Amino acid sequence: MSVKINSLELENIKRVKAVQLAPTANGLTIIGGDNRQGKTSVLDAIVWALGGNKYAPSNPKREGSLTDPSLHIELNNGIVVERKGKNGSLKVIQADGNKAGQALLDSFIEEFALNLPKFMNANNKEKANILLQVIGVGDELAQYELQEKQLYNQRLELGRIYRQKKSYAEELPFYPEAPTEPISPLDLIKQQQAILAKNGENQQKRDKLAYYEQQRESINKDIEHKKAELEELEIKLNEVQENLAIAHKATQDLIDESTAEIEQNLADIELINAKVRTNANREQAEEDANNFKSQHDVLSEQIESLRDKRTALLEGANLPLEGLSVIEGELTYNSCKWDAMSGADQLIVATAIVRKLNPECGFVLMDKLEQMDLTTLETFGKWCEKEELQVIATRVSQGSECEIIIEDGYVKESINDKTWKGGTF
Repeated sequence: MSVKINSLELENIKRVKAVQLAPTANGLTIIGGDNRQGKTSVLDAIVWALGGNKYAPSNPKREGSLTDPSLHIELNNGIVVERKGKNGSLKVIQADGNKAGQALLDSFIEEFALNLPKFMNANNKEKANILLQVIGVGDELAQYELQEKQLYNQRLELGRIYRQKKSYAEELPFYPEAPTEPISPLDLIKQQQAILAKNGENQQKRDKLAYYEQQRESINKDIEHKKAELEELEIKLNEVQENLAIAHKATQDLIDESTAEIEQNLADIELINAKVRTNANREQAEEDANNFKSQHDVLSEQIESLRDKRTALLEGANLPLEGLSVIEGELTYNSCKWDAMSGADQLIVATAIVRKLNPECGFVLMDKLEQMDLTTLETFGKWCEKEELQVIATRVSQGSECEIIIEDGYVKESINDKTWKGGTF
């Protein structure tokens, strides 16, 4: 059974002159009234009574009072808590009549239930850690987030390198007409020498042809002048004709090859090889960029996998309020971070987490409930009833949603018998 407040009686504490209240066990009990009338003083008195001297007001005695402060609170577990006198001496009486002290109260009263602003003023990381403590997945989720952060940083660095490599590759010129390998001057010279040698052989054959043609012309002239030697010359002529036929046959299909391209390549070899090297550098740069891109994509997949595991872990946890989660180490509600939540949502989230933090403590104190409109207030009250949570709150109002109205430190009006009961409109 969670501990709740059955009744309280306060006298001469801060702005309170005399207030009695029996809060609703499940749901909202709203203390209404205008500003500076003593509403918050009631909550401060409860905090002091149950939380100990660390919550004692610097000047607890009501200004102008001749009587010392007096607090009397009865809890549903039978414990009675009193603080009286100049120093607010504590008396804790158990249900069996035995006396106890602050340690007994500390054993079942949640600090945040007494001091909800302490939770609400914590930074986003601290709120998230409190929630993870409640649902018991903090260590495992922290490990996922650490791994995700490491992978994210690796991916960030790989992405940076990839962009540098890709940019460098795109800045390099490309020469599609250049060969894929650098040209060797020695190979070009060997090709040139082979062609020159072949052309030399061709020239020798042409020289033979010219020689035999000259011979034929000389012999023909000798025939005219030396009829006497005709027979001998005719024999020689036949021989020459045979040789001439052979020479014609050997030379009729000869084609000389040009060395102009090789000579130009030799002249341009450095320029060509520079283009080859540039193309190779570009290809290497693009290959490097693609390698880093591949690693970047693998890390992206790993990060998404970790995020899926984190989401599954939180979805499987027993969260104190539907819509609560922890994203990137920060508390969220319906996908909103704390600073993006409305004031009403912040109060609802804080109350739900504090309720779950220590189930033995069945109440929460809440100041400034005027942040909620009446519709939200009704919804919140029904949620408190469903959770069997007692919320004692203050609100700048004199409406029917208030259990009591305080004016000048007194209970001006009790609305217990009107249309609204704790948590009901």
